[in-house]
Amino acid sequence: MFICKQTQLYRFLNYCNDLNLDKSVLDCGAGGNYPPLTLFWECGYKTYGIEYSDKQIKKAESFSKEHNIDLNITKGDIRELPFDDNFISYIYSYNTIFHLNKKDIAKGISEIKRVLKPGGICFVNFLSINDCDYGKGTKIGEGEFLQGEGDGEVIHTYYKIDEGDMHFQDMKILVKENRILERIYQGEKIKQGFIDYIVQK
Repeated sequence: MFICKQTQLYRFLNYCNDLNLDKSVLDCGAGGNYPPLTLFWECGYKTYGIEYSDKQIKKAESFSKEHNIDLNITKGDIRELPFDDNFISYIYSYNTIFHLNKKDIAKGISEIKRVLKPGGICFVNFLSINDCDYGKGTKIGEGEFLQGEGDGEVIHTYYKIDEGDMHFQDMKILVKENRILERIYQGEKIKQGFIDYIVQK
């Protein structure tokens, strides 16, 4: 049995299971060593994944080959999803969309809404200004910073607590959670801030 490291997705899965829609799910940012789509695949969902990074796609392909599963992860961009309108019942973007600036985040969420079936739900999380890295790096816009990650610099966009509400004014907010986590990372105590939304079209 696959154990998903992104524990917040278990709650989203429970919401999906409670709805009487076609069991199809899309992960926007689906690559990596342990693709969380596997959690949904094991529960009988038709899985789709898009990933912008070729490196992360290769990691997901290695995982899928090792476990003899097909998660259907392809190259793609959340700002221009390669799917028809009203195509997928459930969509999530976990720890991904905040690597865009606010203008592109709005584009991505607009695309999620377009592809989501009527009555379908999506799960999106944002970094919050409560995060210990807020304000670090090179400021490129309001709440937007270039910060070191891996071998380069990556955009990290931070939201005020109610700022994300504007994206979901035409949807029903089922869950909104302002999460603050404190944990030890590389020997130091850090504070992470997230704002999670589960919303229905």
